[in-house]
Amino acid sequence: MLVKELMQTKVYFVMADSPMQDVISLMKNYNIGIVPVCDKTGALMGVITDRDIIIRCPLSGGFDRGGTPVARDIMSENIASVNSTAEIHDAAVIFSKKKVHRLPVLENGKLAGMLSISDLAGKRIFLAEVGEIIGAISE
Repeated sequence: MLVKELMQTKVYFVMADSPMQDVISLMKNYNIGIVPVCDKTGALMGVITDRDIIIRCPLSGGFDRGGTPVARDIMSENIASVNSTAEIHDAAVIFSKKKVHRLPVLENGKLAGMLSISDLAGKRIFLAEVGEIIGAISE
């Protein structure tokens, strides 16, 4: 089975200069824990997780340089991703090695969807992979 057969295609994303309040609103309104950051062409630049916000977003409302933080200030770069035409088993290996719960899915270098461990768990045939991934993340 291919990643594109299980991935979620309705993905909310922001641009690098989007205010962090927009990111937080997306997470709250749609009950999501990750927001991809894309450039004007749709190429993935990074992601912001709820954990990134807790760790990197200042409580005082701004950075030392002044102003309100934007997505590029908080996002994680060098992120793991998977191609939509990859086999699900290959995605499971990435989940395990990178110890992540969600993977941006790319097509021709552009964001096409998201794949989460729960997407795999929803298909009973991947329960062994899900167990291995959770074990690897827990280490």
